[in-house]
Amino acid sequence: MPDTQRSLHLRTWLVYAVMIASTVLVFLWIDSRGAHLEAPDPVGDATFGAGSQAARVDVLTHVLIALVVILVSARLLGNLFRRLHQPPVIGEVIAGIALGPSLLGRIAPEAQAFLLPQSVAPYLGILAQVGVILFMFVVGLELDPRLLRKRTHATVAISHASIIAPFLLGAAFALVLYPRFSSSDVPFTAFALFLGVSMSVTAFPVLARILTDRRLQGTRLGVIALTCAAVDDVTAWCLLAFVIGVTQSQLDSALTTVALTIAYIAFMFVVVRPVLERWISKHDAAGLTPGFLSMIAVGLLLSALATELIGVHALFGAFLLGAMMQHDSRIVQQLRERIEGIVLALFLPAFFAFTGMRTEIGLVHGLDQWLVCGAIVLVASLGKFGGSFATARMTGLGWRDSAAVGILMNTRGLMELIVLNIGLDMKVLSPTLFAMLVIMAVITTIATTPILDRLRIADEPLAEPELAHSK
Repeated sequence: MPDTQRSLHLRTWLVYAVMIASTVLVFLWIDSRGAHLEAPDPVGDATFGAGSQAARVDVLTHVLIALVVILVSARLLGNLFRRLHQPPVIGEVIAGIALGPSLLGRIAPEAQAFLLPQSVAPYLGILAQVGVILFMFVVGLELDPRLLRKRTHATVAISHASIIAPFLLGAAFALVLYPRFSSSDVPFTAFALFLGVSMSVTAFPVLARILTDRRLQGTRLGVIALTCAAVDDVTAWCLLAFVIGVTQSQLDSALTTVALTIAYIAFMFVVVRPVLERWISKHDAAGLTPGFLSMIAVGLLLSALATELIGVHALFGAFLLGAMMQHDSRIVQQLRERIEGIVLALFLPAFFAFTGMRTEIGLVHGLDQWLVCGAIVLVASLGKFGGSFATARMTGLGWRDSAAVGILMNTRGLMELIVLNIGLDMKVLSPTLFAMLVIMAVITTIATTPILDRLRIADEPLAEPELAHSK
């Protein structure tokens, strides 16, 4: 290995070591400052870490009516936003919010109570959780391992900076938000960790679809953005698994949860992945059969169950199993198409409606709270865009391409809503803060396409020079 390349690799590892050590030290300092803060006593029967308990009500008729209304609304607004050159998922998210107490509940409470009564919420919740598990499996199937194998120092640096910067800014902002929007039974450490993670997520599927719609997926910029988002996705979900383990456990059991999670990931790579490769190669020529589909469904449920029992969310197990499968095999592509259709058509609109029923924009009232909401959008965007943009510039990208990467990495969409719903279920996030963060997720995703249009990325050729440090 030439001396210059050896020196470059050594410098890269030293930079990463300093970056990770600095992140840990800064968060520990933030945590020490937050340990002395006091939050108000919890209101009602809210208990940190406990999920909501649903009453058992036979409401099949209302569930069917609700699903019809949800699917029609999601389709109409999704098509409208597609015509506005926005990702259809944004229209579906807004449709879910509009059917909840934020809009329909305000202008026609009787209609909202009939179409989406609270009695259907537990059933929509189950559909939503199943849908998210299936969706994360599809995200894993869509994750091209070649993007991770062929990553450069530049793309890894950009993706990690796009996580570390918003994570630290979000954790630091917790010092301001914790006394105002949390309660005394929520430990500051859990609150700060969750707020940091909620600022760090990038919606890899939405980003990929934006690039595809603009025919940028094969360009140098598109490959950089996709690679960064893929590394970001894997890192962010591992970080979320760690945060859930810490939040749900005491320190000693949290370390056990982390150790078991690492062991399970190693088991999936060392044992499950080779078995899947041989099995898929054996059945690839025959195509997708009911027997193959049934075995994958069993494996998906077992993997989701394993991570749930370990102490992290079931969706992590679904994502991990999907990532283990051969991305470009014929049978896996057929599997993805089969599952993706029903997930996008039925389960995700149910998830958006369930999120909308839990989102009360009216809880954000008064100029001071709207200023806080604006500050959340600013902090989230500054962390994601700023971290990505600055690192892209340092690695040799031009101003315009660096800005494009930063804007694309600031796309949150559905992935952010998944994280926020987990936080609300665990009572880490209050309903008011949940509503503010949902607004942030919608705004940052809507802003992506018009800003890219202003940058005119699709109309101009990309810069020729290669990324610095990428060889």
